[in-house]
Amino acid sequence: EVQLVESGGGLVQPGGSLRLSCAASGFTFSNYAITWVRQAPGKGLEWVAGINSVGGGTNHADSVKGRFTISRDNAKNTLYLQMNSLTPEDTAVYYCAKSLWSNWYDFVYDSWGQGTQVTVSS
Repeated sequence: EVQLVESGGGLVQPGGSLRLSCAASGFTFSNYAITWVRQAPGKGLEWVAGINSVGGGTNHADSVKGRFTISRDNAKNTLYLQMNSLTPEDTAVYYCAKSLWSNWYDFVYDSWGQGTQVTVSS
């Protein structure tokens, strides 16, 4: 059974940092691209960042470029999202999602985690 479990969310002040993790199991992690997607209160899903299965190819949404960094450790079956310079607009539930294929730009997902809440507020 495919499982994706996010962690690392919480309450942080504007300008602060958080690192989210997504622990994967039930599939060969290194074969698939993985993505972070978020949903702010009352809004739709927003793609945040994606990373290829191997080779380190990544991309980030313009709204987070230069502040967030996606990475993965295939030996640990874990995806990360380092978030710096957080603003209230980053407040959302953050989900990791497994792609059907190996490239971040495939944009087709077949498994999602339960999400972790990030709240940016003073």
